[in-house]
Amino acid sequence: MRRIAPLGLRSRLIAAFLLVAAISAVSTAALTYRQARTAILTQSQDTAVATLREQLEAAGTALPIDRTGLQSQVTELGKRGKPHAWTVYGEYGSLRVSSDLAGPVTSSLVSAKLRHQITVNPHAAFQRVETDGRAHLVIGVPSVFSRGGLTQPTGAVFYAVMPLLGEEQTVALMVDAARTGALPGLAVALVPALLAARSVLRPVRNLRTAAQRMGRGRLDTRIEVRGADELAGLAQTFNETAGALERSVEELQQAEARARRFAADVSHELRTPLAGMLAVTEVLDEDAERLDPDTAKALRLISAETGKLAVLVEDLMEISRFDARAAGLNLDDVDLTEAVGKTLERRHWGADEVVTDLPEGIRARLDPRRFDVVLANLVGNALRHGGAPVRITARTGPHPEGERLTVEVADSGPGIAPEALPHIFDRFYKADAARTRSAGSGLGLAITLENVRLHGGTVRAANGPSGGAVFTVDMPLEAGA
Repeated sequence: MRRIAPLGLRSRLIAAFLLVAAISAVSTAALTYRQARTAILTQSQDTAVATLREQLEAAGTALPIDRTGLQSQVTELGKRGKPHAWTVYGEYGSLRVSSDLAGPVTSSLVSAKLRHQITVNPHAAFQRVETDGRAHLVIGVPSVFSRGGLTQPTGAVFYAVMPLLGEEQTVALMVDAARTGALPGLAVALVPALLAARSVLRPVRNLRTAAQRMGRGRLDTRIEVRGADELAGLAQTFNETAGALERSVEELQQAEARARRFAADVSHELRTPLAGMLAVTEVLDEDAERLDPDTAKALRLISAETGKLAVLVEDLMEISRFDARAAGLNLDDVDLTEAVGKTLERRHWGADEVVTDLPEGIRARLDPRRFDVVLANLVGNALRHGGAPVRITARTGPHPEGERLTVEVADSGPGIAPEALPHIFDRFYKADAARTRSAGSGLGLAITLENVRLHGGTVRAANGPSGGAVFTVDMPLEAGA
């Protein structure tokens, strides 16, 4: 199912503003339309009722009433419609007359409800009726006469039917005007919506920019605080948090720098006495055969542990150089097959221990010393913790950023425990299952990782499909290109 991307905050603010403006405009237009329509219709019906009543009072009704007199009066009333022309329909007993030929049509608009109102309350009454989609105003006024100061009904009732075409047209024009003016109104409302969104989003954009700068390490980033609203409070909180984070990071960096200096200083100070100790143990090793067995055994133990200590000190100094970012590359063009062969020859690893599968003619630009350390650490680790034979394979392949070199070192051992894989390159890490026989310091793979990174590459550890650990080095064929 395709997921629809959510609207941005700017779009939602503008949409909400326009929605409120549209609801306000529609509500105002509806109320205005209702009031105006009521006023227009009320004015028309009041005028018509007053006109019909006045005309009846002025003309009077002569008794007795016959058809001729009733028709004459109805015809006369039909000529004086106000505010519009109307049709007058008269009733007196069984007499029914109309001011035009549409008498039956006119009488059909007079409802029983209106007749009942006039019968119960002999005063003027009116009713709006719709027929065939047209609105009509039907007015009923009973005819009365005065006798002895009292007003008495004559029994005749006159109904005036007036079409409300003009009023309906006026109302329709109002609706069209409201509909036509809605879009320009929304367009005008868009301007304050944009301004409001801009005023709200400016602090948000500033906050995002400041957060991005902090993410890039600029912990001294601060936001200008304006006003005293919620966004200003958010900016103030951001500044306080950034200040606290900057102080914490500064303290951590100082502590880390002190720790690096301590390790480097201790390693440096240990080199001189260790060099003397190594020289002495070498001399003593030569005379160990002439000593008694217990003394010879103790001497060889001291010699071995002194050698391990010397290796640990060299590894610590190398790690310190990486931490201080003082390590650099001395690049040279090397033949890969030749470089691998020299590494194996220096460590006296024979063909029964290490098998190579290297294509001829691969030349790479790298640091020969650091590549030798990488390969020696990986092969030595495979021989100590895995098993012989160890296979070294290499290949090259294209890449968008340039051709790359891939070197794999696979052993024939039991592999690496799954829980140890995420930590295999951590400093001083030794997995119980995979490295119980380890005589190293736990820094070899960490130094390997740093050397590969220095070349712009990566190294990862995994277990092969048929068993054994596989370390894969992926780096540019031309480091620093």
